[in-house]
Amino acid sequence: MTQTVSSNPNDEFKGRFRLAQNNYGKSDIRLVRVDRTQPRHVLKDVRVDVALEGDFTAAHVDGDNAGLLATDTMRNTVYALAQSQLTDSVEQFGMTLIRHFRQAGPSIRGGTVQLTEHLWDRMLVHGVQHDHAFTRASGQHTATVSGDGETFSVTSGINELTILKTTRSGWEGFLREQYTTLPETDDRILATVVDVNWEYTPTAVQDEATDYDAIFAGVLDQLQTSFADHYSPSMQYSLYRIGSAVLERFSQISRIHLSFPNRHHILYNLERFGMENSKTSDVQVLHADAEPYGLIEGWVERA
Repeated sequence: MTQTVSSNPNDEFKGRFRLAQNNYGKSDIRLVRVDRTQPRHVLKDVRVDVALEGDFTAAHVDGDNAGLLATDTMRNTVYALAQSQLTDSVEQFGMTLIRHFRQAGPSIRGGTVQLTEHLWDRMLVHGVQHDHAFTRASGQHTATVSGDGETFSVTSGINELTILKTTRSGWEGFLREQYTTLPETDDRILATVVDVNWEYTPTAVQDEATDYDAIFAGVLDQLQTSFADHYSPSMQYSLYRIGSAVLERFSQISRIHLSFPNRHHILYNLERFGMENSKTSDVQVLHADAEPYGLIEGWVERA
């Protein structure tokens, strides 16, 4: 007796299982663009991740690749469009990429582009900013752009920004129980490596005049200003103050998420060597603990 063999081994699953949410794309596309049209060169250093969404059932279930765009093509597209289109913000470049991919075929309905811009400052040579020499800056400009080619959602951010203040921070009046050993203090170093993400309002995204780079610079400025301008009884207090100040300054932002890992700096015991080293000392020596660390996170949004 001859056994009938299905031409598609996946036929045995049809009717019992179905494909749910899925996407595919190209990740870690490293791109550097240098504009040399003027003596003062402009540098863009960006990592791009592309994830497309659409009707890809035939590929998953039947092995039919007719509706799939090769991820190698996605990589080529990023580099090709960067030459003429990466002239403004990474947010706008993300929208440009989605519009292009949306037109590649009817199976593609949209997608998400994540961009991480590594920031570079111009070198100071004899006190003057150099035209074509740069040094890597602290922090990264991030953007996540999702959409169908016509409407978009945009989330921008600042990642890995290291900030510290040497006074005007404390930690007192906190909840205590049997395993609490930490002493209270009204004067400590406050140090953190900040990750901040903010969501733009639909109106701001639809407005072609929205200047994402200017808002990024403004959020960075406000974050540093609000971190430094007050006595901080806790990182939680500073989180709310910074987030609120950003929302007050930028109506284009609907809400903001802040993540503060607390990098502890603890006075080193020098008394055993007959040396004073206390919170009242004019010169202090501390050891910086990378781990474990406290992690304070939260959203601030409009009421």
